[in-house]
Amino acid sequence: MDAYIIDSMNLIVRFLHVITGVAWIGASFYFVWLDNNLENPPQWKKDKGIGGDLWAIHGGGFYEVAKYKLAPEKMPETLHWFKWEAYTTWLTGILLMSIMFYLGADTYLIDTSKADISQGTAIAIGLTSLFGSFVLYELLCRTPLANYGLTFGIICLVYITAMAYGLSLIFSDRGAYMHVGALIGTVMAGNVFNAIMPAQRALVAAVTEGSAPDPKFGAKAKFRSTHNTYATLPLIFIMISNHYPMTYGHQYGWLILAAICTITAFARHYFILKHRGIQKPSIIVFSAALFIALLVVIAPKPPAAVDAGTPKVSFASVNTIIEQRCVACHSDAPTLMPTAQGGVKLDQPALIKKWAPRIQARAINTHDMPLGNMTQMTDEERASLATWISQGANID
Repeated sequence: MDAYIIDSMNLIVRFLHVITGVAWIGASFYFVWLDNNLENPPQWKKDKGIGGDLWAIHGGGFYEVAKYKLAPEKMPETLHWFKWEAYTTWLTGILLMSIMFYLGADTYLIDTSKADISQGTAIAIGLTSLFGSFVLYELLCRTPLANYGLTFGIICLVYITAMAYGLSLIFSDRGAYMHVGALIGTVMAGNVFNAIMPAQRALVAAVTEGSAPDPKFGAKAKFRSTHNTYATLPLIFIMISNHYPMTYGHQYGWLILAAICTITAFARHYFILKHRGIQKPSIIVFSAALFIALLVVIAPKPPAAVDAGTPKVSFASVNTIIEQRCVACHSDAPTLMPTAQGGVKLDQPALIKKWAPRIQARAINTHDMPLGNMTQMTDEERASLATWISQGANID
């Protein structure tokens, strides 16, 4: 398929995915805040079955929100459901995954230096990791471990770490990260489809029939919703991580992912407590300190000083490497991509010098480029580029 058509599809679906994701995560954040800010209502509201209420002002108007302990005496004519935000986010996400990593498996997903597998095998492994993880999560939720929040969370973190490590041995670094994000998103959407919505339908059916709703339905929905809200920040990070190869492209990228999932979920805990009126700023301060410490730990080492006796790497040899390994994607007329990726062009000496720091970061520090090493840049060539840069990136 024409590369421009694929890029256009990628753009449209990615745009829709971001829009629906904002709607879903925004609704999740709002309802967690709402639930934790409800106040004890006056007696006349309690007599109607209202368990909590709050007043708010927004957009020039006052809002009164009330939550029933179980359900109202009679179903209202119009009842707003929140489900399509989750469903469309997952659907656009899996479509985006298919366009970029499955249709473009040879470029973005398969890394032959790790595992020389076919496109079909790669896709099968990817889909199995998504739906298999959801099945395992569902089984785990049905065990007594679900009653122990911290233990359950640790088990989930260990599993995510194991999956990140296992996928990093098979897929490209970026492909492994995206699949971990996709499996988290699949579990979250599955919680809405398989637990939250059925519980809410049962509540509505009970009220419609005039019977007393079973409290377990509301408890089940809130249980899964709580899991989803802790997963939001790790998922958002993974969504943007493809812009930062210092994370996924690191030698221990899988461990970095586990650390960031832990830190961001912990930071989310601060906001959940804050909504309940529990102020623990130490959590957010500690989370920020851990994140900064992680960035320090994973920072690349400064280029080693070049001995005076080291032979000078000529620009002519550097230019040959760039022409053979980079220009196919980074030029005015690239042959492997429809346009110069990231706006980076390396088909002129001045541009090669200009982008030398990026070459250092992407081709030397992390080996993130060439993409999927499609052009087979060797370690010796990377070393030559590193030496040339350390010698001043001279193009004369």
